[in-house]
Amino acid sequence: MTMYPVSQNSSHVPASRRNRSLLPAALGAALALMLTLGGSGALAKGPDGGYTHGGGYTGPGPSMQTVEQVKGMRDDTHVALTGRIVQHLGGKLYVFQDATGTINVDIDDKHWRGQNVGPNDVVEIYGEVEKDWKELEIDVDRIIKK
Repeated sequence: MTMYPVSQNSSHVPASRRNRSLLPAALGAALALMLTLGGSGALAKGPDGGYTHGGGYTGPGPSMQTVEQVKGMRDDTHVALTGRIVQHLGGKLYVFQDATGTINVDIDDKHWRGQNVGPNDVVEIYGEVEKDWKELEIDVDRIIKK
């Protein structure tokens, strides 16, 4: 075993010896950081096949409304509808149709989440009623292709 003198100047200690003495401390710090930041982020498989952070409600969701019912609701009311998107009016505006009628829906690009939806596809939309003086539409927060 080679003995090295203890001194304030670490230049007398070979580099390989200095690095080995820092390794346990560095590994300990990395482990502590991982446990602190990522210990509670367990992943669970979601209903759409993707992975989500664990935990949450697993019971029934909001009841579905019809276009006819939505037309009588107040501004900013949360709604859920099942039907088809039958026409693109330009920009973020589309026409949604169910068995009771049609209504305009505003869908931001980020809410499509890579889904391709055609006029024959059944979708569920979740959003809020947006009522102005003469116009009524749904500001969509989520769309799910069925």
